[in-house]
Amino acid sequence: MLGMALAAIDGTIVSTAVPQIVGDLGGLAVFSWLFSGYLLAVTVTLPLYGKLSDTFGRKPVLIAGIILFLVGSVLCAAAWNMAALIAFRIVQGLGGGALQGTVQTIAADLYPLKERPRIQAKLSTVWATSAVAGPVVGGLLAGYADWRWIFLINLPVGAVALWLVVRHLHEPSRPRPAARPRVDWAGALAVFATGSLLLTALVQGGVAWPWLSAPSLGLFGASAVLAALTVVIERRAAEPIIPGWVWRRRTIASVNLALGAMGLLMVAPTVFLPTYAQSVLGLGPIAAGFVLSVMTLSWPVSAALSDRVYNRIGFRRTAMIGMSAALLILLAFPLLPYPGEPWHPALLMLLLGAALGLFQLPLIVGVQSTVGWAERGTTTASVLFCRQVGQSIGAAVFGAVANGVLAARLLDAPVDGLPGDLDAVTRALEDPGAFSAAATDHVRRAVDAAVDYVYIGAAGAAALALLALITLAPRRFPIITEPPTAPRAAGEAARQDTPS
Repeated sequence: MLGMALAAIDGTIVSTAVPQIVGDLGGLAVFSWLFSGYLLAVTVTLPLYGKLSDTFGRKPVLIAGIILFLVGSVLCAAAWNMAALIAFRIVQGLGGGALQGTVQTIAADLYPLKERPRIQAKLSTVWATSAVAGPVVGGLLAGYADWRWIFLINLPVGAVALWLVVRHLHEPSRPRPAARPRVDWAGALAVFATGSLLLTALVQGGVAWPWLSAPSLGLFGASAVLAALTVVIERRAAEPIIPGWVWRRRTIASVNLALGAMGLLMVAPTVFLPTYAQSVLGLGPIAAGFVLSVMTLSWPVSAALSDRVYNRIGFRRTAMIGMSAALLILLAFPLLPYPGEPWHPALLMLLLGAALGLFQLPLIVGVQSTVGWAERGTTTASVLFCRQVGQSIGAAVFGAVANGVLAARLLDAPVDGLPGDLDAVTRALEDPGAFSAAATDHVRRAVDAAVDYVYIGAAGAAALALLALITLAPRRFPIITEPPTAPRAAGEAARQDTPS
């Protein structure tokens, strides 16, 4: 949990210190790469760490991830300009990828099926606590100390986590393989390069350059060529980073697609709800953060109780109930009155957290239970990788939708010269004298409409998740029963992967 906390608190604690960082180091035009670079590094390394943990064990991968994250934290604290800080954030992300995937895999190794909801719910509380505590701690350190402390604070937490893992995590001895394990470094490099170009195109498209510009088309074209090359390399590799069985098995493929769609829909509350709360409801940053944070309160509670549902009706049906509820909640958001009361979206987010807790945890626990020890790291990493890619695609797609709706609504504004970008409009609304009363109301209504369309798009993503479960997922997950922490050969696990 301490190792997971390093990755969980990272994004929220950094975001509150951006003004101080930019004021000290400059680089306002590229500061968004403080987050994009970290996210990119985490996402593209997940498959590699999953395969390494299946090959060499979870403990060495987790230790290496913690050390790399702490090295990145020290380097970030010593950064002398924005370019250096972005580069060191990528180093942090390289460690963060090992933390996110390996901790989830270890939880499945250590605990039998009936106990996994309890430990997964505890891991969820780490994210919930970080979502609330991160902005507060980051604001205090940036305001009363120095922004560099938001990275140095990782050192004591990471040191304790490292000591506990080294001393108390004992993996069972595994049979020595007949041949020396081979790492598919060519495949790892190809996956890294493909993911880097694709995520760069998604993150920067429509922001740093237009979607149909030469940089966007070039990046998308290059990522398509590299993706084809990656498929060729992985098919020829003896131990591929992303093996074909991840997509040939219906259970894993359906969960990958469903959680990818969940990553897509999560962009609506996490990215656009704070803008809605500040620009439409007129709340301050802290109050706007609270409207979002209530979702993180109901999520772990629902996840902890989900076993009482899936033990009765199965993983697939439980997840379908959760996503069906999420679909209705997302569709209810555009029906909220304008401007409405803050408790209206807060109530919807409370319900959405409960619905998604009922959706995500049964799928993760279920899919981890369909593979043996030697395949669990790769399976877990593929699920998390798809969720991360879904979030990146969602940020790009919904950002374009929001800005398009906003620009269309502002064409008949009572004043000229209004910005057509959602971020620019939000900043302008923070100045009470920026617009007349009529213009301010028109702009607020335009933001309200833009966010409504984003939530409608998120409801479409929820429908895609349901479709993946209905058409691909088996009615009963093919559970493999094995003692906790006991290793199993990949071939043996594959032979048992039949419907119960």
